[in-house]
Amino acid sequence: MRLLITGSNGLLGQKIVDLLNSSDIPFLATSLGQNRNSKCPAESYRPMDITDLEDIKKVYDDFQPTAVINTAAMTNVDACEDDEVNCRLINVKAVEYLAQQAKRVNAHFVHLSTDFVFDGENGPYIETDAKNPLSIYAKSKSDSEDLLINGDDPNWAILRTIIVFGQGENMSRSNIVLWAKEALSKGTPLSIVDDQFRAPTWADDLAYACVEAAKRSAKGIYHICGPETFSVLELVQRIARFYGYDDSNIKPVSTQTLNQKAKKPPKTGFIIDKARKELDYQPLSFEESLGKLSE
Repeated sequence: MRLLITGSNGLLGQKIVDLLNSSDIPFLATSLGQNRNSKCPAESYRPMDITDLEDIKKVYDDFQPTAVINTAAMTNVDACEDDEVNCRLINVKAVEYLAQQAKRVNAHFVHLSTDFVFDGENGPYIETDAKNPLSIYAKSKSDSEDLLINGDDPNWAILRTIIVFGQGENMSRSNIVLWAKEALSKGTPLSIVDDQFRAPTWADDLAYACVEAAKRSAKGIYHICGPETFSVLELVQRIARFYGYDDSNIKPVSTQTLNQKAKKPPKTGFIIDKARKELDYQPLSFEESLGKLSE
């Protein structure tokens, strides 16, 4: 196998590189701009603009991947409401380019998606449940899935996931666990929604699932997340308890009071039986993940 990774400067991309560094799988890590991951060898990195078809063609021709893992995306849900053009360029058109070129070189294509393709009225969800995206971001990810589902190349896997967290280098964006941990350590007052329910996903576990999907040439949709679904309020409270921080500054609020631009699904969560069976996916508990985060 020869594995090409997009979005390698992001958290998930860095964790995939970590896994591959300890394997004998040749890989090429790509992101927009220069390599920001000190653990990624210079000879295994190349800049690539996923919105530039000619750039993609050249990278594919030079490296000749047998599998591609696409972790790159515009993921700031509220920012997507303000910039639908770029959201769709990165999350839909670029996926079309990447998948099209994967087909051309006969590479298996692994694409990352999200719980936000669902409306959150009937969670937790299995892979075959009907989608109903509520925001511009969610619609873009749903449309990117449909490119593969309705295309003429069956050589793909879609891995949907939920609230990915972990520690990376030179990150352009933080994640809710790191943000909450830092805020709690400073005693900062926090207003946290108590009416959104998610199953947070340890980035290292997700990276394992991505690599396994590529190694096994897995086909179809897989739900990948942590083993428990709970409110965002409980998530922050559990972080406080785990690290021994004072939780008296945590104030529960409703989603409605935040006046966020994008509509969010109230309750998602996934049933991960398929991933357990077909990818040998065995996610850590939330507290086990927090323990790893502290190492």
